Amino acid sequence: MDEIAVETADADDAERVADLWVDLAADQRAYGSHLRAADNRAVARDAATRHGVSGGLTVARADGDVVGFVMFAPETGSYEQDVERGVVHNIYVEPAYRGRGVGGRLLAAAEEALAAAGANVVSLEVMADNDDARRFYERAGYEPHRVEVEKPLDGGENDTDSREDGQR
Repeated sequence: MDEIAVETADADDAERVADLWVDLAADQRAYGSHLRAADNRAVARDAATRHGVSGGLTVARADGDVVGFVMFAPETGSYEQDVERGVVHNIYVEPAYRGRGVGGRLLAAAEEALAAAGANVVSLEVMADNDDARRFYERAGYEPHRVEVEKPLDGGENDTDSREDGQR
């Protein structure tokens, strides 16, 4: 079995991480993601580079090859909150390396780095229909906090105007 090292990414990892991100985005299409995987490769490479420069990119290596990654950063925004939030933006492990604790080690590395940066809460998004990913995060202690909903506007009905209770 390959020895898997989880470590901070180096400058040469952005291209490989972009390739893995395309695989992640392509996989997520099965769960309703709207991202066009290959069309966003350059954006993913730029994000990997930015996260790498800021210390927010950790990779898993097997025999020197990157087989997984996690991108993360402290949350930024204009709203004052009563928590310091870190955000896991992307996490992915090649299918051949799943079930070996690699994803858990990547997630733990991101959590440790975010805690060291002052975060006391970590958030992430998961596709609602991706039961395996949701179970993975639940086992890691994540609980639903905010729920995003959507509906297509191509003929979808809206009955909120007929509500009698005045809620919107």
